[in-house]
Amino acid sequence: MKRVLIVDLLHPDEIRPPVVLNLLGHTIQVERKGSGGDPETARQLIVDADGAVDAIGLDGLPTSIRLGSVTRPHRDGALLLGAARQSPLVDGSGVRDGLERWAMMLADRAQPGIFAKKRVLMVPGFNHHGLAQALTRHGGALRYADPVTHFRLYDLPGVGRPMTLERAAGPTVERLSTFPFRRLAPRAGTPRRPRTSGPFEWADVLAGDVATIRRYAPARLERKTIVVEAATEEDAVDLARRGAAILVTLMPGLDAAGALGQHRAAVVEAVLVAARATPDRPLTEDTYLDLIADLQWAPAIRYLRPEDAGVNRFAFVIHPLSVDFIHRDPKFRWTAVLPDEVVEPVAALMPPILQSKVTGIVSPATGQRVEGYLISLGATPRQMMSRGERFTYERLNQAARMAERLGARIMGLGAFTSVVGDAGITVAHEADIAVTSGNSLTVAATLEAAKQAVVSMGTADLTHGRAMVVGATGSIGSVCARLLAQAIGDVVLVSIEPEKLIELKRRIQAETPGTRVQIATRPDDTLGTCDLVVTATSAFGQRVVDITRCKPGAVICDVARPPDIGQGEAALRPDVLVIESGEVLLPGAVDFGYDIGLPPGTAYACLAETALLAMEGRFEDYTLGRNIEVERVKEIYRLFKKHGLQIAGLRSHGKYLTEDALVERRRLADALRANPAAFQALQEEAAAALAKLPPSSKGVSDHGLSPKALAWAGGIAALAGLGLAARYARSRRHADS
Repeated sequence: MKRVLIVDLLHPDEIRPPVVLNLLGHTIQVERKGSGGDPETARQLIVDADGAVDAIGLDGLPTSIRLGSVTRPHRDGALLLGAARQSPLVDGSGVRDGLERWAMMLADRAQPGIFAKKRVLMVPGFNHHGLAQALTRHGGALRYADPVTHFRLYDLPGVGRPMTLERAAGPTVERLSTFPFRRLAPRAGTPRRPRTSGPFEWADVLAGDVATIRRYAPARLERKTIVVEAATEEDAVDLARRGAAILVTLMPGLDAAGALGQHRAAVVEAVLVAARATPDRPLTEDTYLDLIADLQWAPAIRYLRPEDAGVNRFAFVIHPLSVDFIHRDPKFRWTAVLPDEVVEPVAALMPPILQSKVTGIVSPATGQRVEGYLISLGATPRQMMSRGERFTYERLNQAARMAERLGARIMGLGAFTSVVGDAGITVAHEADIAVTSGNSLTVAATLEAAKQAVVSMGTADLTHGRAMVVGATGSIGSVCARLLAQAIGDVVLVSIEPEKLIELKRRIQAETPGTRVQIATRPDDTLGTCDLVVTATSAFGQRVVDITRCKPGAVICDVARPPDIGQGEAALRPDVLVIESGEVLLPGAVDFGYDIGLPPGTAYACLAETALLAMEGRFEDYTLGRNIEVERVKEIYRLFKKHGLQIAGLRSHGKYLTEDALVERRRLADALRANPAAFQALQEEAAAALAKLPPSSKGVSDHGLSPKALAWAGGIAALAGLGLAARYARSRRHADS
């Protein structure tokens, strides 16, 4: 049997029974003796054990102090090195950095995104160089609490903020190298003089030593992630009581598989030294790497809040569809006193805001729980389209970093954020988080809602009918056209891009031989022959579809958000059914925490796709670009069915259609079909009324800003911007807390 002695900071009368470990083919007895923090006591324990044990470990008695690139020998620890002449003497520094880096890699594999874009506070940072290196690779900010925890620097200007390595390293290492052991590794408890809470409140992750964290951190650690070398069950209980969310221990759990790692680096190194195949093998990095590679272990990741365990998280980006949405937001109601011509462009400049948390989504098939975050941009569709693509990309990149920091592993692009530029490809390339536009489920839900609407209008079999897709060369329109061609066999494709229309027609004819495909740059001439019209354009300030030309009982499925067809236009033809694209009922007691403009539990299909992918554990870029894959649409619909999602009731301009309303539309459509003269009269009357309505789409008319507004908007934009920025800062602080 191999023997290892651990000399630590325990008081001499705190005696622990020896622990017997089976490691790398060896049985190893680990005995621990306390030095009481006294260097002379520690030296004598080393002398007494020298030659009688296979290795001696100094736990909490470092021989040197390192912070960043600055290393100094410890005044007392360095002298202990000469006390052992036969048995190898180690302090954990030989394996700590390597094990911390490896453990962080394994932890991130086990829980992808657990450290992504997080604010990290090293408590302490000294002698945790490997951990600090590993954490910086995850894209967040990393700061050091050493000057605050060990020197009580909280009354001086600026030190209430966490320090960078450059500010903390030099003087800190020099002073720490003269500290007594007990001050370097304090016990958990309450310090005689409390430390400032500012750096701890700033951080998402507290990393370093569990006793130091428990001693100097504030009483509440709401939703913090704690990453330490080792921890006991007592530590876990205390951290849970203080509100921490996750505890990660980085050293191998030598006692039992799956348990918290309770042995610090000095113990692990001493045990590995004793387990060498040949006692004379040098204690080099290569030797340790070989031994570590043979260990079968993983860092322990424990969720301290039962409600957090097993929850998959997503984020979804929203934005105001018009300036009215800004005025209605509780945080920005004060903007109603300012001209819209000023509020709209200034709001577009705002960084993303955490709008709300989505809770209560549960798959009835698997029991998988899902939570989400709604992150809002300030730009309306008109602002996004009038500015360069890079403008929106930069704000989506900021939203992606925020989403990762919140623990989301996939982000959906809502409304116009999936339209701008290349429909998510650039954002997905530049972000570390998975991204989807949600357009696959949007297509599936649209076609399902269209099918229900056509049936509701009395057409039992649309296979002998005709469908039109306006905006057919867009990302949603093109795949809708391809799928409709498979179902109906007679489609009209409308787009302002004739060269793409030709390409799409040839593709449909190749995929679905025998399909009749007609192409046009305007819908007017063939609109009256179509039973179903799908509009999916990004048009602004123009008439997308002249509804007066539709045949009696036609169905228009308006996929665009904001809609292509205004409520005033739809009212001109009470026999035509204008519906929104299919909204989705999410399973569970869903609470969006914010009014997204839909009934409780109902989501836009693009949001539902993001939640559905999280439910399935598919954290990958899913629907991106203009060329949506038909197989992706079919796959997402299978997942839709698997997890119990449902198409919500048919809606028209924000209101559900009752059965009585549908019956009345069918009755009117039948009467007009039977009486061509009455139909012609209705068309003429509707056309005259339509001529009085300004051309519009997306709720925007073709009128620009008034000269008066242009003259003075710039003058007050700066003032309005200051107000918006102040509101934003307060909301961000609230969200971060």
